[in-house]
Amino acid sequence: MHPLFCRYVHGVALRVVIADDSLLLREGLRELLASVDGIEVAAACEDLPSLLEAVVAERPDVVLTDIRMPPGRSDEGIQAAVALRESHPRVGVIVLSQYDDPAYALTLLRDGSDRRGYLLKERIHDRSQLTSAIETVAEGGSFVDPKVVESLVTARARADSSTLSQLTPREQEVLAQIAQGKSNAAIAESLVLTKRAVEKHINSIFLKLDLSESEDVSKRVKAALLFLAEERATAP
Repeated sequence: MHPLFCRYVHGVALRVVIADDSLLLREGLRELLASVDGIEVAAACEDLPSLLEAVVAERPDVVLTDIRMPPGRSDEGIQAAVALRESHPRVGVIVLSQYDDPAYALTLLRDGSDRRGYLLKERIHDRSQLTSAIETVAEGGSFVDPKVVESLVTARARADSSTLSQLTPREQEVLAQIAQGKSNAAIAESLVLTKRAVEKHINSIFLKLDLSESEDVSKRVKAALLFLAEERATAP
């Protein structure tokens, strides 16, 4: 089996709790993940209260939740992520959504990007991408759907009034990689650059986006989210 589907934490399978009010989608996700070595579905829930109860009972590594569920069918997935940040900070949360509205992603990552993911529902049939998102979040990283990142970076780059218009094409590519949660080494490998070149590009990005005085731990998150906030502000 491909190594991608053989990831364990200290020899123990990753435990996942699924939350979605659609029985069809819940069972589809359960069946899909059952075929992945190293991932165990601990529970499947249909609303926010049962999800929070399952986290307490099952102690999962990752929650895979719809963005809209009962009781309010508004942004319960985001609410769960916010609540679990406080009560269970080591539990990763991946929000599944059919919406690429940057406001949702911005709210999800507002208090930090570690152990958080945002994935479009149209992509969950791709077992490798879904598994990658689960593993990345379980390991403490962040995962934003590449399609969302690509479309938003492109839109920002086209807008003459955008802060991102100051960035060179290469810096825009590096920013897109940052927004996917990649390390400097991973960016260097993906773009076929030296690590030193990546560092120079990132320093230039921070300077142009007026982030040079920010705390080191938050610069990458702020840079990745800047275009999301601008996209919402300039949307028709």
